[in-house]
Amino acid sequence: MRSRPADSREWRCCLTAAVLVLASACAQKEFSATPPAAAPPARPVLASYREVRPVYREKGIASWYGRELHGRKTASGEVFDMYDLSAAHRTLPFGTVVRVTDNNTLRTVTVRINDRGPFHANRVLELSYGAARELGILARGTAPVDIETVEQGRDSGGLFAVLAAVFTEQESAQLLKDRLSRKFEIITIVPFESNLGMFYRVRVGSYGTEEKAKLIAGKLKLEGLEPLVMQKD
Repeated sequence: MRSRPADSREWRCCLTAAVLVLASACAQKEFSATPPAAAPPARPVLASYREVRPVYREKGIASWYGRELHGRKTASGEVFDMYDLSAAHRTLPFGTVVRVTDNNTLRTVTVRINDRGPFHANRVLELSYGAARELGILARGTAPVDIETVEQGRDSGGLFAVLAAVFTEQESAQLLKDRLSRKFEIITIVPFESNLGMFYRVRVGSYGTEEKAKLIAGKLKLEGLEPLVMQKD
């Protein structure tokens, strides 16, 4: 009879353990009855792809121009402001932004192409007065530079022509046109007015690729000329 309290305590402990096991089983059953939430889909590394054009790079001699064309229309149709940071290039599309680095001083300037030129075979870029001042080449007149595109400009259609020569007299331009017309097609005289006077550019052809224009330029060299391939705008 004295052992009943111990038996009673043992019985209560067994009952408590049974209740805990039953509760755990119910909780597990309730948890497993709810399906796990679906994991969100993995995000792609690149949500979109945008084609990037290769950077255009060029080395050569840069010069500058200013007052002689200040206030005149450029080849792009814009009015030339000598104090702006702009430049002329023979083939880069208008609106192209390029970084110009002076190889002597490592100074740089960023300019926008809005004109055609230079019209000298040994030069690759003609800076505005403002750009040349930023680059520090006003006194020197020219400088060896590196050019690289920062932003692509608008495509003007991809047509090219070859500048055969530039004259100050229309009669001289006409004589060259007559001579070249015997061997080449589409010879035109393009008048160009500057603050220094009127000039006459003799231009050859209209070609779909720069390579074709370069081929014609090679033939014009055999005529004793110094031709320049230009983008036709």
